[in-house]
Amino acid sequence: MDITQTIQQLKQEPGFAENVGMILAHNGVVRGWSRKDHSPVSSVEITSDLDRIEELRREYESREGIFRVIVEACQGKLQLGDDLLFIIVAGDIRENVKAVLAELLDRIKSEAVIKTEHPA
Repeated sequence: MDITQTIQQLKQEPGFAENVGMILAHNGVVRGWSRKDHSPVSSVEITSDLDRIEELRREYESREGIFRVIVEACQGKLQLGDDLLFIIVAGDIRENVKAVLAELLDRIKSEAVIKTEHPA
């Protein structure tokens, strides 16, 4: 996903200017160490439940003050620095937008993504 291009397209949607005061974007990338013990990682294998991600996206897009939620999850064997997960949340005020991004990110990671790390 090209975040800049996606945001520009989002701004063209009917109702955007009347309903959006904040856009937050998350761009998760493959890091070189394991979250659990900081051991070196050379790559990761990602399996995403795209149907579950879409269910979550719709659920959070229906929240008060949220105009649009866009999610793109990468899959397969990914190398250090590769993009893993994109989330864009557009909504009315920061309290609504921040909460949705944080909750949605945590739920996608815990409910819809399986990550296998390969040691360096």
